[in-house]
Amino acid sequence: MANIARFDPDDALDDLFRGFWMRPIRPGGQQEVQIKLEVKEDDKAYTVHAEMPGVNKEDIQVTIDGGQVSISAETKKEKEIKEGTRVLRSERYYGKVSRSFALGQDVDESKSEAHYKDGVLELSLPKKTVSKTRKLTIS
Repeated sequence: MANIARFDPDDALDDLFRGFWMRPIRPGGQQEVQIKLEVKEDDKAYTVHAEMPGVNKEDIQVTIDGGQVSISAETKKEKEIKEGTRVLRSERYYGKVSRSFALGQDVDESKSEAHYKDGVLELSLPKKTVSKTRKLTIS
């Protein structure tokens, strides 16, 4: 009896674009999971909203280095096997995703906060206070 291999056009498309600098767009307009950002600024802080649907908060890492912010996450495919059922097609994404960006001013890491709810990560990033130059009187 001959072995039959399944052909998945999505995998072929990924292989085609693997060497280029672009992400493949899957049939039906689907793309791999990306972190979409909204960054707001006021006098005292930056507020960042990052859309990260399907990610557990335990799998999210945020790193702050001066004015550089990095967000990374890992989504895991959960395979559920049931007696008498087989998966014909799975379109769920799994893997690692990350995003880094620079802010105009350094962030006070000790006062920064992060909250994750309903697939949206909210970062409150207070700006570091800039020390004022002081002129000394020589006596």
